[in-house]
Amino acid sequence: MTNINITLKDGAVKQYPAGTTILQVAESLGRRLAAAALVGKVNGEVKELAYPLKEDAKVDILTFDSEEGKDAYRHTTSHIMAQAVQRLYPEARLGIGPAIESGFYYDFDSADTFKPEDLAQIEKEMDSIIKADYPLVREELSREDAVKLFTERGESYKVELINDLPEDARISTYRQGDFIDLCAGPHLPSTGKVKAVKLMSLAGAYWRGSEKNKMLQRIYGTSFPQKAELDDYIYRMEEAKKRDHRKLGHELGLFTIVDEGPGFPIFMPKGMILRNQLEAFWREIHNRRGYLEIRTPIILNRSLWERSGHWDHYKENMYFTVIDDEDYCVKPMNCPGGLLLYKTQMHSYREFPLRVAEMGLVHRHEKSGVLHGLMRVRAFTQDDAHIYMMPSQIVGEIKEVISLVDEIYSVFGFSYHVELSTRPEKAIGSLEDWDRATNALRAALEENGMQYKVNEGDGAFYGPKIDFHLRDTIGRTWQCGTIQLDFQMPELFDLTYIGEDGQRHRPVMIHRTVLGSMERFIGVLTEHYAGAFPAWLSPVQARVIPITERHHEYGRQVHDTLKARGIRVELDERSEKVGYKIREGQLAKIPYLLVVGDREQENQAVAVRDRSKGDLGAMPTAEFIQRLEQEIRERS
Repeated sequence: MTNINITLKDGAVKQYPAGTTILQVAESLGRRLAAAALVGKVNGEVKELAYPLKEDAKVDILTFDSEEGKDAYRHTTSHIMAQAVQRLYPEARLGIGPAIESGFYYDFDSADTFKPEDLAQIEKEMDSIIKADYPLVREELSREDAVKLFTERGESYKVELINDLPEDARISTYRQGDFIDLCAGPHLPSTGKVKAVKLMSLAGAYWRGSEKNKMLQRIYGTSFPQKAELDDYIYRMEEAKKRDHRKLGHELGLFTIVDEGPGFPIFMPKGMILRNQLEAFWREIHNRRGYLEIRTPIILNRSLWERSGHWDHYKENMYFTVIDDEDYCVKPMNCPGGLLLYKTQMHSYREFPLRVAEMGLVHRHEKSGVLHGLMRVRAFTQDDAHIYMMPSQIVGEIKEVISLVDEIYSVFGFSYHVELSTRPEKAIGSLEDWDRATNALRAALEENGMQYKVNEGDGAFYGPKIDFHLRDTIGRTWQCGTIQLDFQMPELFDLTYIGEDGQRHRPVMIHRTVLGSMERFIGVLTEHYAGAFPAWLSPVQARVIPITERHHEYGRQVHDTLKARGIRVELDERSEKVGYKIREGQLAKIPYLLVVGDREQENQAVAVRDRSKGDLGAMPTAEFIQRLEQEIRERS
């Protein structure tokens, strides 16, 4: 029997008989790996465990820890759910049922209207299918035979999908017990490989995403290999509901979005305090690191956006107006205005790296269906910066930006991972420039010893980028900061500088944000802290609560003393019981509640209630102020 060479993920090369399956390779590497294996990757292509290896190949065994493994696991679970639904509701017709980021869904056309209480019954039926451990059998049919099969089964939506495929296409189906579905795969070996399942919610969805088509019923669910993982996920989802920035933004008086301006948030006074504190922190860091702050216009003429390439590559996301019979664009990005500013004077290599920052308001046209509080809006402020430099400074300057990002994120307690995105299909510039830029980003990451994931084809149209994905307190990730390396805009705008040789040279440019969108970052922070912002950010840092009316005068004295020291303080003089006032202060998530009564008045003190630690007892007012000022100063 012919042997083949299999290169494993760690680089080891082993020989196996031709025809050895991916599962058999996993079994040869260890019982635990074989039990966890879900699918395999052969020369970069995901295959099922039963796939026979016929020639030399590189093989990775994929578990639930990989994105491809998760997708196969949850896609298989969506088939199990579809089978359960059709057992309970035989007239239900199948739409589509993919894996998604946090689980899966399946769309159904059913005369029965699914209700939330039906999900438990569907879950129970799924459990019986899992226990039956049906093998998932892949079969290939001609287009004609596939149409015949699904027509006989009354699956008109599947027939429509098949008819969209080329006439000579081989159509793959998967069978599990009495259930069969149209699917490209890959899938797990059997239904029994799925362990912990939870159906989460119901929604409506137009067939193929078009409002011209019929509205189907969508069931969302998720699944995990261990019940403990599922329980943890459900806990985090429940916690996420409590932390929803839209709910907290309303309760804490931070922002609102009105029907007259969907996607255009309005910041309330307390929201502006939070925002201003963030901007002050941002300016402090940037001033220290040698950035110059600028402001560019919101509206500039069409010819500028044609020159920058945005007209050809980004027009569908832009807003337009006409001024003096000339087309103008509301800026979706700050960089073209910054490029115009650069060109107003000649620059020398002695100025480089030239770091120019802008809190720039931009507008982007987003479809109404994707708008979501502060997370997805149509008007937002980017903490933008553009850095001009010599080619020899690229790697060093990228490392400097990474250092700045790390400093800022650490203040908020964020960990993060990074992703490197490469040349997209629609891109400007030569392959040589793209390779130089991508290799420079890669070198900076590797010199910093940073692990990173590569997103092929996901760069900006003018250059590759590094994206920073923050992890919040309940484990969710948010893409905020980015570093984009650009050889193209300096060329398009004919930017030059005088080099050491007295000649004109072309600079290289970095586009970067750290917070990203200020609006979105405030949304992320609100959910990260569950609205309980640290004292330095909190719109109200302390609230004074007199016990009775006779303590009002002393309460005002404490209030005024704190306010004179720059502390953001409120005074609660309502004629309510002190316990009620304390509960109200806790609900408002104020860091410190200062209760004052006879004893405090006599000793020039305050009884301090810490938001997280509870009652700290009485202390002199001066001592409390010193303590709070240190906490604010250290941003702890």
